[in-house]
Amino acid sequence: MKTRILVADDHPIVRDGVRLVLSSQPDLQVVGEAANGHEVLQQVRRLQPDIVIMDISMPQLNGIEATRQLKEIQPQLKTIILSMYSTPHHILRALQAGAKAYLLKERASAEIVQALQAVRVDQRYLSPPIRAYIEEIERRRTRWDRIDDPLSRLSSREREVLQLVVEGKSSVEAAEILSISAKTVETYRSRLMHKLPVTSLAGLVKFAVLNGVTGLDQTRLYFGLPGSDEPLTTSRKTTRSGPSTSSGRVG
Repeated sequence: MKTRILVADDHPIVRDGVRLVLSSQPDLQVVGEAANGHEVLQQVRRLQPDIVIMDISMPQLNGIEATRQLKEIQPQLKTIILSMYSTPHHILRALQAGAKAYLLKERASAEIVQALQAVRVDQRYLSPPIRAYIEEIERRRTRWDRIDDPLSRLSSREREVLQLVVEGKSSVEAAEILSISAKTVETYRSRLMHKLPVTSLAGLVKFAVLNGVTGLDQTRLYFGLPGSDEPLTTSRKTTRSGPSTSSGRVG
């Protein structure tokens, strides 16, 4: 029986590349694709894949948050993160969310089949540079849950709203994506300002990018987001101001 695979990345060229590499494997079958985390959740319900190969930086819902939600709704489903990020923060958050493997995109063509074979038999697979880092943490018996993660202060829904807000979605747009009311989105936006060390939308964007919620290419930083001195609760203005770089509270 072939292993059914869903490939998720917001760049079609990456999805095509993964398909091409896997096409030579008779025991592997790509059954579908997705361009963002919400599409992943929908496709998983519809196609029932065995393994999801997923990028981190995707619009609307990032790969780490999608992995966490998949773990809750389908614990038997295995996730392989395929990402350009090699920072400890991204790696640990992905593994904590439930990812079974973490590959660097630069090594994907050489490792992706090996990773799939490992994951199929419930073994963890990490690209060698990542493996060395994780093994060092385990050697020192460092508990992952002791590593400070400011995102842990937020609920799953708050993290979803955070990503949509910093990607430039209005309350109405975010409400439609999340199937909630615009008023509820506004409530979550207000909670974010109380829970996080930020005072403006630009500061919120900076926080989200630094903590791996979204990527710079998703945030529309130079396409109409408010400047660093504008509170999150005010209306948007057309400006090209980037995120604040001041110390202390972000923004």
